[in-house]
Amino acid sequence: MIIQFKNRKKEIKEIKDVLNSRNFEFLIVYGRRRIGKTELILNATKNSKRIYYLATGENNLTRFYNVASKYDPNVIKLKKDWEILFDYLKDKTDVIILDEFQNLIKEDKNILHLFQSIVDIILKKSNMKLILLGSSVSMMTSKVLSYQSPLYGRKTESMNLKAISFFDLHDFFPSMNIKKLVEVYGFSDGIPFYLNKICDEFWKWLENEIKKESVFLKDEVDFLMRYEFEDVGTYKLILEAIANGHSKLNNIKNFIKVERTDISPYLRNLIEVDFIERKVPVTENIKSREGRYYLSDNFLKFWFRFIYPNLSSLEEGILNTNTIKKEYNAYLGKIFEEIVKEFVIKSKFFKFDKIGGWWHKDKEIDLIALNGDKEILFVECKWKDNVNVIKILKNLKEKTKYVEWHNNKREEYFCIVAKSFKRKIKEKNLYLFDLKDFEKKF
Repeated sequence: MIIQFKNRKKEIKEIKDVLNSRNFEFLIVYGRRRIGKTELILNATKNSKRIYYLATGENNLTRFYNVASKYDPNVIKLKKDWEILFDYLKDKTDVIILDEFQNLIKEDKNILHLFQSIVDIILKKSNMKLILLGSSVSMMTSKVLSYQSPLYGRKTESMNLKAISFFDLHDFFPSMNIKKLVEVYGFSDGIPFYLNKICDEFWKWLENEIKKESVFLKDEVDFLMRYEFEDVGTYKLILEAIANGHSKLNNIKNFIKVERTDISPYLRNLIEVDFIERKVPVTENIKSREGRYYLSDNFLKFWFRFIYPNLSSLEEGILNTNTIKKEYNAYLGKIFEEIVKEFVIKSKFFKFDKIGGWWHKDKEIDLIALNGDKEILFVECKWKDNVNVIKILKNLKEKTKYVEWHNNKREEYFCIVAKSFKRKIKEKNLYLFDLKDFEKKF
């Protein structure tokens, strides 16, 4: 599938700065599959003299040799040797891009030492740009970027490519209103591969998609997981547990029914590849025992909530979007909290240096923002219309009594964000935002 390149202005600028350097540059770009690494680099280097090579599972030296000889026919006179090839190409091309670099590592464990030599001896005094791309986050971090890697300290830049912000989705859907954008975001997150699949009528597109014989939704998560893990079964059970609201360590263990098995290594691996994240209450230390686990992106949340339980119906071609629509608004409640967090960060209506969720026993506040002046902002998010401000504010203030942070010395502020309100009121230290305010951020 050809991905139409959109957005990524900040990342493009950073890469262009690397390309415009007069020195040798070694850039490493990594991130989970579907995030748009290849499209980003190809777009940024489209005006450069470049060699692009997509690494496979075997015969990579021969395949690279063939690609390079198409770029420069004189390569055919050279020996098939990585060092000889790079020594020749360093003066013949601006950029060499090696995509899915982890496949080179899998094929030849010595490749990292070889590229250490290529960088240190052959390329260091040239002005060529070497760019490595990798979709296996675990391999790129442990084998290429870690302190133990032969390539450690050689990179001049690295970029962990993340999903696109919700507030940049208009680049993909310029005619879509804010409510529909939230619905799309609940499915695709800011992941370009999925965004580019969707047409302007999301529900119509989804209905057509799930009726296809070759619907990608059926195998997508297995495809992503097989790329990172051998023991897919256990990892999938953990993701299913978290998707079903079992966010505490013991609850996850009870759900997957493992005995005498420490699942901590599995959780660490899932965090490393950006499938899950561990969060603590914003007022707590990162090592807090109150930590909980959550799925990192909305596509995984959507898949485990609506596709995985209905795989049989999807296989039979009888699943329809009405089944999903019945629960979708409730599902979007948590998605909306993440969007509101982005809104608070971008709006800058409150000065803060820390923001996140808060919980204690049965009490929970969607977002709290803190700053060094002992000011605290309590945020309640409601994916509902005609919200009663007075009622929500009263409940929110009641919960704030349980938040242990500079009690009796802090200045408290309150914020309620909803689709719409019955009536907006004015009160000291109170902020109210609805979807119309969100549209201004676009």
